[in-house]
Amino acid sequence: MKEVSLGKYLTLEDFCTCTQTYQKYASKIYPFPQNPEETLPALQKLNQLILDPIIDYFGVHNFRLTYGFCSKHLKRYLDKKDPETGHKNGRVAPELDQHMAHEMNKNGKYYCKRLGAACDFLIVSSGSDRVIDWILSQKLPFDSLYFYGVDKPIHISYGFQHKRDIRTFTASGQPTQKGIEHWIQLAKEL
Repeated sequence: MKEVSLGKYLTLEDFCTCTQTYQKYASKIYPFPQNPEETLPALQKLNQLILDPIIDYFGVHNFRLTYGFCSKHLKRYLDKKDPETGHKNGRVAPELDQHMAHEMNKNGKYYCKRLGAACDFLIVSSGSDRVIDWILSQKLPFDSLYFYGVDKPIHISYGFQHKRDIRTFTASGQPTQKGIEHWIQLAKEL
């Protein structure tokens, strides 16, 4: 299953094994979808409609996927504290962020009712603010887009809602739209 192509550039394996947490605990984590019939098409749409155009424009050599699909097993490790540092391995908000795509919990309910799929990525040759400018100018059909800072990865999702919701975060990690009003207005106009 890992050699499944999601678009022109990325495979399912790329999407499922890119996080630092997976790299650290790879022998203990099954990174692939357990609901592939629904999750794979969602990941393919994200790649084909959002990531492929971004990579076409900025170049595959500049694209760095930092967080793709979150399996149930990866979620468990993201929630845990690193035994060496005492810090959580990562942030996870499966009910909101669409990284778990169409995966279901033990009760048969979707982790994220918004469905779709999400990833975080960097363009190493450009600031994330300039990448967002380009995404908006191209009218890419994103659902949510999170700006964490000029030199930090961008979170982007694709879902049937196409909300074009843009957020940034306060120093304490709270989502806000303060300071990005120009992007919010641009997203509405385009």
